[in-house]
Amino acid sequence: MPRQARPDDGQPRPSTIRDVARHAGVSVATVSRILSGTYPSAPATRTKVMKAVRELDYVANAHARGLAGVRPKSVAIVVNSVVSPHYAHVAQGVQDQAVREGRLCIVGTTGGDPEHELATVQLMREEHAEAVILVGNIVADDAYRERMADYARALALAGSQLVLCGRPPLGDDVPAVVVEYDNVGGAHAITSHLLSAGHKRILFLGRYDGYSTPDSRLAGYRRALADHRVPHDPGLEVQGRMQRSAGYRMMIERLDAGPRDFTAVFAANDQIAAGARAALRERGLRVPDDVSLVGFDDLSPAEDIDLTTVHVPHEELGRTAVRLALGSEKPGTAQHVLLGTHIIVRDSVRPYLDR
Repeated sequence: MPRQARPDDGQPRPSTIRDVARHAGVSVATVSRILSGTYPSAPATRTKVMKAVRELDYVANAHARGLAGVRPKSVAIVVNSVVSPHYAHVAQGVQDQAVREGRLCIVGTTGGDPEHELATVQLMREEHAEAVILVGNIVADDAYRERMADYARALALAGSQLVLCGRPPLGDDVPAVVVEYDNVGGAHAITSHLLSAGHKRILFLGRYDGYSTPDSRLAGYRRALADHRVPHDPGLEVQGRMQRSAGYRMMIERLDAGPRDFTAVFAANDQIAAGARAALRERGLRVPDDVSLVGFDDLSPAEDIDLTTVHVPHEELGRTAVRLALGSEKPGTAQHVLLGTHIIVRDSVRPYLDR
């Protein structure tokens, strides 16, 4: 059993570094340096200290190591949720690259709450994370930009790097790394795919004004219509969150509103597409025989429902965020990288003219 000193109440207490030093017959400073790997000690001295550590079951105090400037190197990723496949895959990319770089990975969640986000970023700063990677769909208003600029400058002063992952850039004067993917280009490509198949009445499910991800996907949809000289009909854009239940609700409400006035559906993500498909099947409509359907993200359940969709390099997004943050010669530099997207063609689209 490890030897543990007993305070006045007779209860055992954890061994301290002073106990180790006393047990090994050396100074506290010598123990500290040997445990931190900064002491060129004689083998006999190191053996005595490590023997004392084992016998006393000593565990170094993390706060004390921090005060001494000895901390494990780490990167932090802060996401809205760990349940969403989007965030989970980006986080996996961060974790994989962190391991390759010899860093620990710390994960924090915010639930989309700005106050919780602020507290989490402050905690990561106190933990001296080399990079703090923020991921998530956001409202990119003036308050958000001001908050991110404050984060970036505070982290830079602490020798850390803010990384905005899948979020829009803030400007060259803000010391943040931005790694995003081409939402507009992907939405333009998938809408053009439907237009090239003869569809002119394309229902867009998942408009959510003010939020960066659905806004940019809607912009790509509208741009494709304009490029193909197809009139833009605001009545074909349906408001709703990027969730399966919202996809089901939006489609049911649309079908209940009157005769079907669309031949194809562009769902703003694969979750919406899955919900919309369930609603269509419930009403006796087949995908793709009666209605063509496409999504965005190429995450579960896209492959399971044979959905044509836009592939987003989620894990590469996370890996790139870590590489850029740790590769900066000076923390607090501004960089911007845009990763490409491409269509994954499956069996959810039929040419309209063939009907």
